[in-house]
Amino acid sequence: MAAQSVGIKDVARAAGVSVGTVSNVINRPDAVAVETRARVQSAIERLGYVRSESARQLRAGRSRIVALLVLDMGNPFFVDVARGAERAARAAGMRVMVCNSAQSPEEEAEYLSLFAEQRVRGVLLTPADATGRNLDAFRRHGIPFVLVDRVAADAAECSVSVDDVAGGALAVRHLVAAGHRSIAYISGPPHLQQIRDRREGALRALAEAGLEPETLREIPTESLDVPAGRDAGARLLGLADRPTAAFCANDLLALGLLQSMFAAGVAVPRDMAIVGYDDIEFAAAATVPLTSVRQPAVRMGTLAAELLLQESGGDMADHRHEHIVLQPELVVRDSSPPRR
Repeated sequence: MAAQSVGIKDVARAAGVSVGTVSNVINRPDAVAVETRARVQSAIERLGYVRSESARQLRAGRSRIVALLVLDMGNPFFVDVARGAERAARAAGMRVMVCNSAQSPEEEAEYLSLFAEQRVRGVLLTPADATGRNLDAFRRHGIPFVLVDRVAADAAECSVSVDDVAGGALAVRHLVAAGHRSIAYISGPPHLQQIRDRREGALRALAEAGLEPETLREIPTESLDVPAGRDAGARLLGLADRPTAAFCANDLLALGLLQSMFAAGVAVPRDMAIVGYDDIEFAAAATVPLTSVRQPAVRMGTLAAELLLQESGGDMADHRHEHIVLQPELVVRDSSPPRR
């Protein structure tokens, strides 16, 4: 038999006060006498009463929930983005609901539908659907959203991103300066704009150095995790004319690649230099500390949440969309010193 839900009337009856008094204890405790407040709080604890947030939202006409939809919560980069968003939301009296699309357009569509049903305050998201159909469908609900780690294609919404073209160029420029003339690009799912932008930056760095595009040999992966990096490493090791360096689309791929090199007895960086992307905490703690392109993930999440709160807190018709592009930074460690 299902347990019966405890309501505010049950608390009022148990405490011997009016429903209005219970409401004041919950929402305006300073307006209630200390003795009465203690009696009501005791009844709340005894009965296990939890107020209905959905009912509160209906009365107030506004939600305190901000949704964050990311590509992969297994990636520490997105954990840092969530940390920044949560910090900004909490300062404004809001809470963040974090969801994971797993890089799936179908799962993304389901979550966006859920957010519309729940009438969340707004949404922060890194799109998984390259076609834009999911966002087109979500716009009709009138719920504001901000793109995170993605540049908005037009002026229809705010965005906070990192210049991934510049980041790819930083990585490959570093490897070229170290003397490498055959470089692998361990990439991810091609429908992700970040993957394409980092490749574009890598090709620009090669062009600057007077090197042909063929200098960069792409090894695609279906995901952006450590097992995919290990699999890419096995394919890299099987090449007859193996590149001497690898630029990985993120640090998890780089860590998997490092594991495969270690297992095969390939010395890093002597026989294979490796550069990752994101500069997650584990990059510096790897067996061979990873050189990585650092993204300011926490700041990205904070700025995105602040933009969303600004838009949802006022007259949306008067809101001016902003497109913030942050700059990456190359952090050089032991996985890619200059060749001797």
